[in-house]
Amino acid sequence: MPEELGKIEKPPAADFKKGRKLLFVPLIYRTEDAPEEYLAIFARYWQQVNGQISDLAAKLGEVKRVYHELVAVAGDEGDKTVAGLNEASHNLVQACRQQKAQLEALEDADILSEFMDWSRCLLIGLQNPRVVTKVYEAYQEAARKRTEHLAARIDKTLGADEIGLLLMREGHQVNFPPDIQLFYVAPPALDELKRWLREREQAEAPADDSAPDG
Repeated sequence: MPEELGKIEKPPAADFKKGRKLLFVPLIYRTEDAPEEYLAIFARYWQQVNGQISDLAAKLGEVKRVYHELVAVAGDEGDKTVAGLNEASHNLVQACRQQKAQLEALEDADILSEFMDWSRCLLIGLQNPRVVTKVYEAYQEAARKRTEHLAARIDKTLGADEIGLLLMREGHQVNFPPDIQLFYVAPPALDELKRWLREREQAEAPADDSAPDG
């Protein structure tokens, strides 16, 4: 089970001196039309994430490898990709790189493009059941190949006793190598953000007209 660092006392560094470690940060994006209330929570979330990563670095050691979803190239080119995806996560990646961390290529470009294309097919509103089934099966196969590649890439690049940082959306279904100790970075604003999204979804849900009058 990963350690939820936003919800438990941080363990002493002596408990985690040996072995590979991966700090998982749930990747939260902003949209152009996001309301001010969301943006305020979004800003708090990333501020808290940066604080927790700094605390971990002080206790466990500096991050040596950085992995970001949708990034298929390493180094400066990968940094440009991150900048175009998410300004907040880019700031964190830059902070790690300033401490000599290496930004790795997490994705395989061909597998990623296949996965995204099948995802788009599912979103366009297919009508024929046989076509929907075939597209969904192809999507699942592409997702499987992608998650296997992500796990293999981290396993290959994260060295003995190194600390890695993974920025990726929740629900990824990646099975990490068993010798890697996973830390789930969960600052208080993450729950706040999820609660805000649930409440907004409930408020926008259509009213149930089936209830009897009276």
